[in-house]
Amino acid sequence: MEAWATYRTSAADDWPADRLVRAKGTSRVSVVLPARDEEATVGAIVSTIREHLMDRVSLVDELIVVDSRSTDRTAQVARAAGAEVVGQDAMTRGLPRLTGKGDALWAGLAAAEGDVVAFIDADLREFRPHFVTGLLGPLLTDPGVEFVKGFYHRPLVGATSVEPDGGGRVTELMARPLLNLFWPELAGFVQPLAGEYAGRREVLERVPFVTGYGVETAMLIDLLELVGLDALAQVDLGERKHRHQDTAALGRMSAQIMLTAWSRLQRRGWAAPGTTPTPLLTQFRRGGSEALPNLDREIVVNDVSVEERPPLAELRHRIPHRRVAA
Repeated sequence: MEAWATYRTSAADDWPADRLVRAKGTSRVSVVLPARDEEATVGAIVSTIREHLMDRVSLVDELIVVDSRSTDRTAQVARAAGAEVVGQDAMTRGLPRLTGKGDALWAGLAAAEGDVVAFIDADLREFRPHFVTGLLGPLLTDPGVEFVKGFYHRPLVGATSVEPDGGGRVTELMARPLLNLFWPELAGFVQPLAGEYAGRREVLERVPFVTGYGVETAMLIDLLELVGLDALAQVDLGERKHRHQDTAALGRMSAQIMLTAWSRLQRRGWAAPGTTPTPLLTQFRRGGSEALPNLDREIVVNDVSVEERPPLAELRHRIPHRRVAA
């Protein structure tokens, strides 16, 4: 793990944009932002990428926002800032209807035409161009790298204090112990659940995309099996600021990661074949109109099941023309 981390870890500052423009040659680069109700942040991210990486230098050739069934002005704000906007449902028309971030990412990959595709979450605040250049650096300069994962400090802002690395709660309590137990080759990834990553199209099209919050876990495991650890890299992107979810939401996220890991364990023969854990997660909410008298809490049951969109390479013939606006 230490040898890999030393060899395959770099920092965003190692990859200035002008160097990458020279290195990319005839390759095309796409940046994809999956977005659901992100009108408050998506415009600034799009504007920054367009100004610094498309207008000032010709590094990014294509900038796509996937509108994931937003109920706010996400699509209009993104389009006004300079992105091409496609609808998740438009790109998956004729296929089973799935929900969640993983399906939006799959739709973005289907819409993109670049040889290298970078994914950026649309809820980032104080976004800077190095989030993109850092991810692209190893891919554009080393043909042995197939996929790059970002990592960063994630401050957790409380009412009276800031915890510098308190934002990665699901990573530390669920994802990291799980990966260390069953896929120790991946133990060197600082942020296995990071939403910022990039890869070569021909590789990304060969892995399935899990719906919900299992997508990042499944992608790392599947890519490890497909291309091997040496083809995976990570880049320090500094600090990531974004909104945080409450503890109950993090519990649902953790459950989806567990279900995703179970499916991969079954595939390896490490979990009982033909068995499926229950996808229902019971949680408790204090107070409420339906609180049980002896608990002073409501019982809340959520379906946390995950599904998978098959590898894009298997369904390319069924994908509509990508320029179907959201």
